[in-house]
Amino acid sequence: MKVLVFAPHRDDEIIGCGGTLLKRKAAGDHITVCLVTAREGDVLPAPTQRIHDEMKRAHAFIGVDEYIGFPFGANKLEEFPRRQFNKAFDDAVRQVQPDEVFLPFWGDMQKDHQMTVEGAMVALRAKYAHAPKRIYAYETLSETGINVPSVHENFLPTVYEDISDYLEGKIKALSMYESQMHPFPDLRSVESVEALARLRGATVNVKAAEAFVLIREIK
Repeated sequence: MKVLVFAPHRDDEIIGCGGTLLKRKAAGDHITVCLVTAREGDVLPAPTQRIHDEMKRAHAFIGVDEYIGFPFGANKLEEFPRRQFNKAFDDAVRQVQPDEVFLPFWGDMQKDHQMTVEGAMVALRAKYAHAPKRIYAYETLSETGINVPSVHENFLPTVYEDISDYLEGKIKALSMYESQMHPFPDLRSVESVEALARLRGATVNVKAAEAFVLIREIK
């Protein structure tokens, strides 16, 4: 199976579905991570090269087979023509032709997350021959669940992936993003990520889980 993850920023892919990716890799699946804001020169919050090196280490640990970087800057996606923006997603989907796709959640606070979903869904129309069988939205601590609840949709999981055997690996991969992680009780801390995994797991009577919203499934 071919798996494609769209990450607005470096580390979103591990926070949102790192345990699931480890599990997919153990099953022999091919994993592609597409970074939407891969443009060099941005300083958010550490020098681009440092964050990129951290990402490469984390991806090597996870076993990511392919990396695609879009030429867009963080917090600057609105600066690009929509046709150019959407075409980048379309090209990536056509190149990978995934069976399963993971996106950020459309109700996230961060505008880059929202625009990533918009661009991806244009490329993932069911009418296309390369349309994937399954599309999921993952949750990203510090962005998911902190928007205005009466205005933006809340994250209500419909799918839970048992990552009991992969939580330790997820935490290890996330720890490789040293510049992005913060001391607890910050939401972007190892402790917060583990706590969420334990909560999601307990919800479905397993030791640890990642939760998703099913966007579409074709059977």
